[in-house]
Amino acid sequence: MKKICMWSGPRNVSTAMMYSFAQRKDTVVIDEPLYGHYLKVTGAQHPGREEILREISSNGDEIMKSIMNRDYEKYEIVFMKQMSHHLIEINKDFVFETENIFLIRNPKDVISSLVNQIPNARLRDTGLDLQWDLFEEIRSKSKRPIVIDSKRLLLNPRKVLSQLCERLEIPFLKNMLSWDKGPINEDGIWAKYWYQQVHQSNGFIPYKKKPDLSHNLLGLLEECQPYYDNLLRYELNSK
Repeated sequence: MKKICMWSGPRNVSTAMMYSFAQRKDTVVIDEPLYGHYLKVTGAQHPGREEILREISSNGDEIMKSIMNRDYEKYEIVFMKQMSHHLIEINKDFVFETENIFLIRNPKDVISSLVNQIPNARLRDTGLDLQWDLFEEIRSKSKRPIVIDSKRLLLNPRKVLSQLCERLEIPFLKNMLSWDKGPINEDGIWAKYWYQQVHQSNGFIPYKKKPDLSHNLLGLLEECQPYYDNLLRYELNSK
């Protein structure tokens, strides 16, 4: 059984990646298992907060213990879509038992999209600083985390997914490139607030350059940029 954690920030094309892996018959996907934990611990005021806390468990340690110990029967792969900023006040030992993918995106593009849901977004809301910290921690244990840049993914999904599958030592399947429009059963209950664009798609949406940020967001961009640049040095295509 191969267990994979994909560590992302919001608006990083992470849902499309989850949908891609959900097309594999050998894979079960799990959507942001620590979201309820994050909302409870931080008090973050995200869309649908009360509904999420009412409907899903917010005990992060118990959630991850259950996921790691569960019997998945016919499945060979467990793919967890994770947000790096959800990994707070929790035992992180499980990350050393999984394959770890870091999905990154130019912070200019992240911020341009993120402020639609979180108008007063801060560095921590992007997760970039925590992605870098976690990446360094995993590397310190002699692990080899994988870094994928979302722009290159959108420019050539087949090539990037093929390279990713090779690194994961799993076969690339061409049905990972497309899916039916609409939600999937594995969506978290927060999908109605965040996944509209993916629900309208039937595959990876081609890359499109975002407009320049307004002046009031340039400070946040300056904070984010070094973490993105650090991670980009390890991007899959550069090896």
